[in-house]
Amino acid sequence: MGGFPPIPNSLCRADAPFPLSEIPAKQGKSARKGKSALKDWVRALEATAPIAKHPAVTLSSLIDDLAGQFGDAPALLSDAQRLSYRELAERANQYARWAMAHSIRAGDVVCLLMPDCPEYLAVWLGITRAGGVVALLNTNLSGEVLAHAIGVAKPVGIISGTAFAGAIAAIDMRPAVPKCWVLGGAAAGFPDLDLRSYAGHRIDPAECRPPLLGDRALCIYTSGTTGLPKAANVSHYRIMQWCYWFAGIMDTGPADRMYNCLPLQHSVGGIVAVGALLVRGGSVVLPGRFSASRFWDDIVRWDCTLFQYIGELCRYLVNSKPHPSEAAHRIRLCAGNGLAGDVWRPFQERFKLPRILEFYAATEGSFSLYNVEGEPGAIGRIPSFLTHRFPVALVRFDVEAGEPVRADDGLCIRCAPDETGEALGKLGDSAGRFEGYTDAQASERKLLRDVFAAGDAWFRTGDLMRRDERGFFYFMDRIGDTFRWKGENVSTTEVAAVIATCPGVCEAVVYGVKIPGADGRAGMAAILADASLDVAQFRQYLTARLPDYARPLFLRIRTEIETTATFKPKKQELMAQAYDPVLVSEPLFFDDRQRGTLVPLDAALHASIVAGTVRF
Repeated sequence: MGGFPPIPNSLCRADAPFPLSEIPAKQGKSARKGKSALKDWVRALEATAPIAKHPAVTLSSLIDDLAGQFGDAPALLSDAQRLSYRELAERANQYARWAMAHSIRAGDVVCLLMPDCPEYLAVWLGITRAGGVVALLNTNLSGEVLAHAIGVAKPVGIISGTAFAGAIAAIDMRPAVPKCWVLGGAAAGFPDLDLRSYAGHRIDPAECRPPLLGDRALCIYTSGTTGLPKAANVSHYRIMQWCYWFAGIMDTGPADRMYNCLPLQHSVGGIVAVGALLVRGGSVVLPGRFSASRFWDDIVRWDCTLFQYIGELCRYLVNSKPHPSEAAHRIRLCAGNGLAGDVWRPFQERFKLPRILEFYAATEGSFSLYNVEGEPGAIGRIPSFLTHRFPVALVRFDVEAGEPVRADDGLCIRCAPDETGEALGKLGDSAGRFEGYTDAQASERKLLRDVFAAGDAWFRTGDLMRRDERGFFYFMDRIGDTFRWKGENVSTTEVAAVIATCPGVCEAVVYGVKIPGADGRAGMAAILADASLDVAQFRQYLTARLPDYARPLFLRIRTEIETTATFKPKKQELMAQAYDPVLVSEPLFFDDRQRGTLVPLDAALHASIVAGTVRF
């Protein structure tokens, strides 16, 4: 258990054990699946139950115990770098002592901007062991958006990879300019972060007290539903919960090896997929990025038993050409979120995957859902004996108003089975927790009060879901000003703000549109422009200022932007017309990424996009 004492086979709730022997013996496949699912839940509960009893045991302090237990066993692997458990602990301790030597104290924030690699984990484990807080910057950001992300964290320093030092040097961070160190050698006028003079042995509590579970450990960025990136606070307790919960529900062990091609700056790729293996002695392969052409070769070459996915990754693999290694693997389970119902069975059957664990979670969210039964298309459900641990509700939602519907008594209205509504998670002493953002006002906007009773408080997910008669939840759409594309949340207000600064653009509205056969929504912009607009220069302008996933694929040039009575742009009609030239008489363009240009979108091109012959 990586430092925790064994506990009894119980703990569905502290005062009411639910031993597996009490499950009625039934016949049939569904009964066997239900019993197996219950075992998954119980393992997760058993794994996480001891955490609160050890307030000074965090992942950053536990790493030395893991090194003592697993020694030279591989922990983090890549083609460029490999760290055993002992090496990972030593490296983390060096970073902790480096932080202390540079006066980084408890609660001080250090931003981290570097590529995905084993060293990434060693950096934040070490800084947090010294009591610091690490803000995990998105490597896709640059310019004003990067400056904003750094600013909201209020860091005392920045640690950068050599490839990103120039981007940091190019932004204006006044008035409070943090120090910057570069890993891999001095660059862009910043000094090298040199660890050679710092010891790697275990840090004595007298040297630096271990952080406590309630202390903030990380800031992980999320677009939320509006505006620029927000920094979500993540405590050491939350990290431990994620690691041990997934270790239990996936039943990880020393023989397991996880293939993790998701970004380490995100909670799933950087904590769940890594920590669930480390706390049980397994190893994690970090290829740095996803490649459909090399995916199965890597899985076989590294002898992986698990891999972490997002839905788009699965669709790419299903749409790829047959690969000689695609069924010659030892994968026993893959876990992730966003696997669409139409992809589920082809994905599982083609690649001979024994189990799929689909789940729903948000970095700052108060609850999670888990589909341990393998129900295609569902994001999870909550067993009846755990509803007290995961109080979730779906409430009717007014799309036009952008708010939940209130009854005559002022309270929200619960959705009926198969009715779509916004998902909420209850907050309170015995319910979920919301640790908020670095911005207190942004934190308050995520709360909904007086929902079912005067004075209650619930976390707003910003997601529309439905729940069927059996209790399975299904994700329907994002609400507000965010859509999801290429595995990233895209803030429409953020993109529109960048577009509005482009020469020739008078006004901009950004929204997501569906593309047949693709997950999420692609970006589309409707703009009001004057005669000086140059479409080619417009594309160049956005390419230099927005990451690829956030740059709109479709452009519509309008003569008027219609608004509501409260001066909000009317997006619903724009989204309904989308990029169909039959419905849109105004100029339409498609961003052809292969040719690197915006091309007129006519009926023939529209037909190709709808037919799926245009690749994205």
